[in-house]
Amino acid sequence: MTINLPGRSVGIRDGTGRDGTGRDGTGRDGTGRRSGRHGRWLTGLGAVGVGYSLSWIAGLSVSAPSPAFGASGRQIVAAFAGHGAALATQFALTEGLPAAGIAVVAVALASAARARGQITAGQITAGQITAGRFALASGLTAAIISVLQFGLGLLLATTSSPGTAQLAYAAVNRMDGGKMLALAVLGAAGAAMTPLPKWLRITGIALAVSIAVSGVVYLLLLSSLAAAAGPALVLLLIFITGCGIIIGMQNGAASRGDS
Repeated sequence: MTINLPGRSVGIRDGTGRDGTGRDGTGRDGTGRRSGRHGRWLTGLGAVGVGYSLSWIAGLSVSAPSPAFGASGRQIVAAFAGHGAALATQFALTEGLPAAGIAVVAVALASAARARGQITAGQITAGQITAGRFALASGLTAAIISVLQFGLGLLLATTSSPGTAQLAYAAVNRMDGGKMLALAVLGAAGAAMTPLPKWLRITGIALAVSIAVSGVVYLLLLSSLAAAAGPALVLLLIFITGCGIIIGMQNGAASRGDS
């Protein structure tokens, strides 16, 4: 994103070959380091986005049982018997750690909408403010649900009571549905934010549609349609990781005063 700053001198070099910003013709500043908008892509926020995807990938690689939605309490206890450590690890990597990633990216999206949103007559448009608020509210809601699922996952990893296991397992799956609907709102809000590039806004739209469908499937415990969550998860990883990297780069450029 290019911002034209009034009164800024561009292209006027002194006798050293550097312009008024201290950069020479090679695009390096006086210290010899590369400057400009094409700086580091893996900022702190970018690392959070990348970490979100890596945590999910690692969690899915853990071999842990996954009973059907309608499994009885005894079937659930029997399936998880001897797999407590793997189950706890999987929930930590797919629910616990990702909760922090969702929350951080949601806050970053809301901040980006306010700080670098579309500006009309010197003020941020109401649409950008609204999109930022929806992103913040839906992202934090999804993060809270994810933390609760992590807690229930630890309970499932340790309980031997069929009744408790059945209630906890059904709650985890239904909460997944609620979390997906919250993430659908997050995707739609991101799609309305002008600070994000077009490809990422399109991803937000695709995420909103696909994960909303998956959310209904999990809320109603429709086991025959559970596979619909696969494409939605891929889009979610792309969206969260992309937002972390892009907003992190934008924040870095703004702090350096790049145009």
